[in-house]
Amino acid sequence: MKLYTRSGDDGTTGLFSGARVHKHDPRIEAYGTVDEANACIGLVMAACDPSRPVEARMLAVFAQMQSRLFDLGADLATPSAGKQSDRVMRIVGTHVMEAEHWIDEFDAMNVPLRAFVMPSGCELAARLHLARTVVRRAERLMVALSMTEEVGAGAIGYMNRLSDLLFAMSRVANKVHGVADVPWVPSTNG
Repeated sequence: MKLYTRSGDDGTTGLFSGARVHKHDPRIEAYGTVDEANACIGLVMAACDPSRPVEARMLAVFAQMQSRLFDLGADLATPSAGKQSDRVMRIVGTHVMEAEHWIDEFDAMNVPLRAFVMPSGCELAARLHLARTVVRRAERLMVALSMTEEVGAGAIGYMNRLSDLLFAMSRVANKVHGVADVPWVPSTNG
């Protein structure tokens, strides 16, 4: 099977249902950004040291997260009323609850926040913050799509939790690497 089909040269792409839509369609923007978020998680994984127990645990969570993001891409690429919709795994409440469990697990390692923190720190934390911002963008695009087409509530909730999880993990990464959170210093008028 060749990697190129030439079928998209006219500016359209195929959904899993077989329907063709423009490449700038809100559905394509949403699942394309989920794919970008998944690639960012791969970049995060490349910075993890599996010899550190916390980072080994992160790697296990990221492996599951990447598979769920792939499921989410298929979910978004397959409208529920379209052909093939019964063959697609949908993101549901149990996935959201799993993400909440991970948030609780990792945030328990952090000291309570007393101020907003900057998206910085060690390399692993910085990569986690970048992934978090892409996840947030994907979530916004999914919400926009849901204004005109059906998007599962579990899908949007899952992305909302992942951004919180990545934030909690960024703080853990800084802690493990001996880097303090960098607090936001508001500007003063004058």
